[in-house]
Amino acid sequence: MYSKDEASQIKQAFWTAFGQYISPQLSAEGLKVNWVNYKTGIKHLYFRMQAEKRNASISIEIAHPDTGIQELFFEQFLELKNVLHGYLDEEWEWHLHTTDEYGKTISRIYKETSPVNVFNKADWPEIISFLKPRIIALDEFWSDARYSFDALK
Repeated sequence: MYSKDEASQIKQAFWTAFGQYISPQLSAEGLKVNWVNYKTGIKHLYFRMQAEKRNASISIEIAHPDTGIQELFFEQFLELKNVLHGYLDEEWEWHLHTTDEYGKTISRIYKETSPVNVFNKADWPEIISFLKPRIIALDEFWSDARYSFDALK
């Protein structure tokens, strides 16, 4: 078992390694991008990657405090579901109004892989191989789809 500090250091080392591995990859628009802390340009809308002790996941997270607006964002993504899945080349899970680890109401569209363990360095290549193509595909999707969300800003 790791102390809180050790666990934090291992996770930080993983995300540093992931960031270094993916940093040469330019965005769909040919720009340098911080893949680990991807900016959608829309408040309360995030592309999140997580690596934990039992799994790794990537998600589109809608965290607007107004659940009605959150639902509008979710419905807009539903309108683009076939386009999104076309870019991703796979189906993802869709959850309207679920809760995050802090008990806050969010909506998520996500994909998860398990069993992988970020605390096992031997699993890092598998986690990176899971996350990298999906964050790149999300960026490609977002490059085309972001304008559909302008009215919701």
